[in-house]
Amino acid sequence: MNEEVTFVLDTTQESMDAAMMHLEKAFIKIRAGKASPMMLSTVKVEYYGSPTPLSQVANINTPDARTISVQPWEKSILHDIETAIMNANIGFNPMNNGEMVIINVPPLTEERRRDLVKQAKAEAEDAKVSIRSARQDANKELKKLELSEDLLGNAEVDVQELTDKYIKNVDSVFDVKEAEIMKV
Repeated sequence: MNEEVTFVLDTTQESMDAAMMHLEKAFIKIRAGKASPMMLSTVKVEYYGSPTPLSQVANINTPDARTISVQPWEKSILHDIETAIMNANIGFNPMNNGEMVIINVPPLTEERRRDLVKQAKAEAEDAKVSIRSARQDANKELKKLELSEDLLGNAEVDVQELTDKYIKNVDSVFDVKEAEIMKV
């Protein structure tokens, strides 16, 4: 196979990998009822005048499936952590016991589960759009290369096979997330 074609295919695969990684990160943020330290990944605490990720100023644990505990390295920032969690607007009501911040993760209602599935589906659709966009870019690049009809046709088939593989992967990742969300 032509080196230029190989380069286009490799670049396309990298773009599609990036879309999958973005999808997986988005899915981590969609909670499925079980407590996880990743639920607080977007929380930033005001620490010595600059917004700092919560994980850099405290130890975050899940003692059980419904509880997240946040143990700060400096007790003086307990109130700041509590405020940051409330201001992050992630639906948690933190409690400060003087030693650590404790968050009880409420069980999801049926309606909330459906909303989360819709959110997950939207993220999956965004990933598919990115993958199709990578396919479109690859096909444009291939047409610029002035290849023979046969070589161009084979390269376009390779790009389509890659696209189909990634779209199928998005669907299977979404199915797993949907089952996780809907499991009571």
